[in-house]
Amino acid sequence: MITRYSRACFRELFSDAHKYRTWFDVEVAACRAMEHAGLVPEGSADAVAPFRDALDPDRIDEIERETRHDVIAFLTHVEQLAGEPARWLHRGMTSSDVLDTSTALTLVEASDLLLEGVDALLDAFETRIEEHRKTPAIGRSHGIHAEPVSFGLILAGHYAELSRGRRRLAAAREEIAVGKIAGAVGSYAHLTPAIEAEALGALGLRGETVATQIVARDRHAAWLASLGLLAAGIERFATNVRHWQRTEVGEAEERFSKGQKGSSAMPHKRNPVLTENLCGLARVVRAAVTPGLENVALWHERDISHSSVERMLLPDASGTLDFMLQRTRGVIEGLVVYPERLRENLDKTGALWASEGVLLALVGHGLGRQEAYVLVQRNAMQAFHGEGDFRELLAADADVGTKLDPGELDACFDLDHALSHVDTIIDRALAARREA
Repeated sequence: MITRYSRACFRELFSDAHKYRTWFDVEVAACRAMEHAGLVPEGSADAVAPFRDALDPDRIDEIERETRHDVIAFLTHVEQLAGEPARWLHRGMTSSDVLDTSTALTLVEASDLLLEGVDALLDAFETRIEEHRKTPAIGRSHGIHAEPVSFGLILAGHYAELSRGRRRLAAAREEIAVGKIAGAVGSYAHLTPAIEAEALGALGLRGETVATQIVARDRHAAWLASLGLLAAGIERFATNVRHWQRTEVGEAEERFSKGQKGSSAMPHKRNPVLTENLCGLARVVRAAVTPGLENVALWHERDISHSSVERMLLPDASGTLDFMLQRTRGVIEGLVVYPERLRENLDKTGALWASEGVLLALVGHGLGRQEAYVLVQRNAMQAFHGEGDFRELLAADADVGTKLDPGELDACFDLDHALSHVDTIIDRALAARREA
């Protein structure tokens, strides 16, 4: 996690200081549950608890250089701080009881921060959707003009995708909120399910259904996959912004601030640098998904091949997505939209977008679909090559004129009719978020 692409709250969340405090919380919660079960002397947890703020990450690292074991180094440090009562910590536990439960706590916190970011982004999208609910635009398939849409409808598609991403992340948050305090291979050989339930409950977690030495890694894979899908949704929006900003298109662009420079060589440049950056960062988040899946298949009750992956990718993927959410919100809030250029591009082909309407009207008057297709296409191709206006060519085509009178032909070119269901679709997208 690098400073350029992460917020301070995420760097703190995955810092060594936060990690050791979370380990401490797990150990104390487990110790207190063991007290209630009569396995350790009463008052042990309270005797250790005040030393939480005295934890020294540098001292723990120093001990680890000798022990070559991070949890043993941590426990050694706590014993040095708290003295005799600390010997009751970790009774019957294995390192992964601490590590996996701590990871769950951290990922729940990360999820909550990410969900706040998604909510703020969706709010920003709603504002721009309403602003451009009725702004006509040309829809494109394969990058080629298709049929009319509204710019608000285009944004609503991104909104709906991000809303689904939010639901996936919320579900993954619940699935990841699972720890274990079940001992070396998850069998409670020196503990009990009741001790685990009490300790995890105090931390706001549930116990793994069937633990091995670790919490099952399909949970972490699902969490990373939910991050990857949100990043992919952001990338789709960012890619569209980049296309809209192309000189030949010019329908919308990133806000260009006073004093901003676009190129070290060309003073005229206004480049889509924020959305290009978002497309690059999406690759980083998406790259964590496959290793997360590969972490599921560990040897027997556990090996540590997953550990190094998670130390790197859990902070990087979540911190990067958090940064992307904040940046994307800035892009949509500041997006400069040019309605006049949207309309100019819509009209650029001389209403060739009406071809399907004409096709269906001819079919409705008795022509076979393929015959009608040939009639419409031959006029459309003439118009495409600059050999006349599409509407006028159709009116002059005797084969078309025998089927459609001028009023029926005009109806095929009615932009309001083409956009008549836009409000319904947008309202459906907005309602889906509120009902989730």
